[in-house]
Amino acid sequence: MIRVEVVLAWPERVESRLLELGEGATVAEAVAAAGIEGSADCPAVAVHGVLAKAEQQLHDGDRVELLRPLVADPKDNRRRRARER
Repeated sequence: MIRVEVVLAWPERVESRLLELGEGATVAEAVAAAGIEGSADCPAVAVHGVLAKAEQQLHDGDRVELLRPLVADPKDNRRRRARER
């Protein structure tokens, strides 16, 4: 068995689930087992901050991070701030 954490963060709160999964469990299996509301709306997943594919195998102690869609384009925000100076 391996222990992994699945996390989904919003600006005002964080949901986290600690799971015990069988050896060879994948990112997709961990996300499904966590059952965090809103996880279906997440366009990407990372393991310890590095983008991961659904079929990637997990290891003991991994942290699976559900990445929410961007609200604003960071490049547009930088351009706007540069114009304001």
